[in-house]
Amino acid sequence: MEFIMITGLSGAGKSVAMKNMEDIGYYCVDNIPPALISVFYELCEKSSDSKMKKVAIVTDIRAGDSFESLFDETDKLSSQQKHYKILFLDAKDDILLKRFSETRRKHPLTDVCSGSVEKAIQLERELLSRVRAKADFIIDTSSLSNAQLKERISITFLENTSHGMTVTCMSFGFKHGIPAEADLVFDVRCLPNPYYIPELKKHTGLEDCVFNYVMQFEQSKGFAERMFSLIDYSLPLYLAEGKSQLVIAVGCTGGKHRSVTLARVLHKHITESGQNAAVYHRDVNKAGK
Repeated sequence: MEFIMITGLSGAGKSVAMKNMEDIGYYCVDNIPPALISVFYELCEKSSDSKMKKVAIVTDIRAGDSFESLFDETDKLSSQQKHYKILFLDAKDDILLKRFSETRRKHPLTDVCSGSVEKAIQLERELLSRVRAKADFIIDTSSLSNAQLKERISITFLENTSHGMTVTCMSFGFKHGIPAEADLVFDVRCLPNPYYIPELKKHTGLEDCVFNYVMQFEQSKGFAERMFSLIDYSLPLYLAEGKSQLVIAVGCTGGKHRSVTLARVLHKHITESGQNAAVYHRDVNKAGK
C-alpha cells in the first residue's frame, strides 16, 4: 500500500496538492486528526477496495495541540514496519503573507499571535521544523503556479514511491531564486550563453537549436562529464542512506537556456544508468532573460 502524509505551511498549497493527488488516482482525506492516522492506515490496509491501496491524507497545524501526536503515530507505524511517506509543502514567508492578503483567509494561528499573520507564519514554521526534517519529499511552492505544482506532484508520485529513490533533475534561473528543496545545486552560468545570440535568444534549451549550441563547446562537455562523475559517486550513497527523493538543481541566469540543456543531459545520463529519474524545468516559461 502507498500511504502519503501531506503536511506543511498554511498557504503553501496543501489543498491543491491533495486535489492533484486525487487526480492521479489516490484516495484522499483532508484534515485528518494525527491521533487517528495509525487507525486509518490499518483500515485502508484491511480494505478489499482497490482504491484504498493508494492513499493520501492531509494533516497539519489545524489539529491544534494534538498535532504533536503525529510523531507518536509515525513512530508507531515505523515500529510495525508500515510503509509511509511524508510530503512537506513549503514557501517563503513573504509569499505566504501575500497569499493570505490576497485570499483574505485566516491563518490557523493568528488568534494565538495577537492577530499577526507574520508572527503566525513564524510560529508555524517553528512548530513544523521537526516534521519538515522528517519529510521524504519537500516541494517549495513559492514560485510555482497551480499547474506547475500539479506537474511536480505528477513527477513525484505517478511512479510507485515505495520503489527506491526518485531523482528529479530541475532547471532553474538564479534570478528567480534557488529551489529550497534542492539537495545539490550546479551553477552553469560559466558556460557560453545562447541569450546573446539573436537567433537563439527567444528559444529555450528544450529546442535543438539551443541544446546543440550549448553542447558544442568543450566547456559544456567537460562540465557535464564532471557532473556525471559526482552524481555517479553520490547516488549509491544516497540510496544506502534510504533517501526517497533527490533533487538536483541546475541553474543559469534566467532558467531558459543553459540550465535546461544541462538538466536534460543529466536526466538522460541518470535514466540510462537504470535509476528512476524525472526532469522538471521550473522557469523555462517565465518572462525575461
